[in-house]
Amino acid sequence: MLQFLIKNKWRALFMLVLCTVIFLAMQHLLTPKKDLIVLQPDQFDPTLVDDSMLFVKKYHKVAPFQLINQNGDTITEKDYQGKIYVADFFFTTCPTICPTMTKNMTVLQEEFKDDDEVFFLSHSVTPEYDTPEILKAYALEKGVLDHKWNLVTGEKEQIYNLARKSYLAAKDAPYGGKYDMVHTENFVLIDKEGRLRSRTYDGTQMEEIEALIEDIYILKATYEE
Repeated sequence: MLQFLIKNKWRALFMLVLCTVIFLAMQHLLTPKKDLIVLQPDQFDPTLVDDSMLFVKKYHKVAPFQLINQNGDTITEKDYQGKIYVADFFFTTCPTICPTMTKNMTVLQEEFKDDDEVFFLSHSVTPEYDTPEILKAYALEKGVLDHKWNLVTGEKEQIYNLARKSYLAAKDAPYGGKYDMVHTENFVLIDKEGRLRSRTYDGTQMEEIEALIEDIYILKATYEE
């Protein structure tokens, strides 16, 4: 037997390599491919969805918008057309979850800082206070890269509608004034067509950020197929 193996070592090695390749190929074919579903308003926690959107089951996209960023530039949905981006809601004086959310968004920014497909968009829920000048100071303090990440302010009604009708990432403030809201820790993944994808991600949890990074790469790959 030993003499047979010595005499046929190259043939045996070839068969071993061939079997390994076949095994890996079969494993790849049998491994289910992760699918990032397109989210619709009826799939969300109803407390995050404006009443007018509760029963929308298809064709949901982020509505057109016009806001001002930390540099005083006008930012619209056209700046994000054909881009993958992560959106959230925050305010600069928030003492609780916002600092962690911002820190974790910088983790995403670092991961994709050289990627011209992936961008970030953070909306202030206190636009009456968060002027472009305030946002600029916050951006400099937190390490925001202007070419990757817009911190935006604007008309309170528009930001409210974006949060509750487009991104579905804020709750109504039960005792607040008109267009007041309670933002959540949610990060939302938006595809190149302006659709919400996969699920929401807890922006305060690093394991969720890691899952979001993985899903961004999966989403990027779907545009290469």
